[in-house]
Amino acid sequence: MPVTQLFVYGSLLSGFRSPAYEYISRYFSLAGPGRVRGLLYDMGTYPAAVPSEEDVYIKGELYTIREENELSWAMAQLDDYEGVNPEPGEPELYRRAQATVLLDNGTQAEAWIYWYDGDVQGRPVIASGSVLDFINRK
Repeated sequence: MPVTQLFVYGSLLSGFRSPAYEYISRYFSLAGPGRVRGLLYDMGTYPAAVPSEEDVYIKGELYTIREENELSWAMAQLDDYEGVNPEPGEPELYRRAQATVLLDNGTQAEAWIYWYDGDVQGRPVIASGSVLDFINRK
């Protein structure tokens, strides 16, 4: 069974109302708040999520695709937004992978997430795991 859910933690969150969120709200339905195991780093102008085996979490939202037959197309559009397949000579900073999401209601779900694939060495960790904390510190 294909993974039909998406976990977001940054500019794709509902509170941002960015053009990218408008796209998500057209093709996905909000399932609820949740968290994934990982670390959130302050990259200066944006946060970067990196998976972790430690007991630390990134806070975000879980979405479910409305029409399963649109999943491949919808994810390809998000891959473009996240720079998963960059133009020649540009760095690939994100990769899409599956992760287990722990929902605030106590259930778990498998979802797609965009992990940062660049160097985070020397960058501060956003200890709360919340992009809102990241923005409020700026």
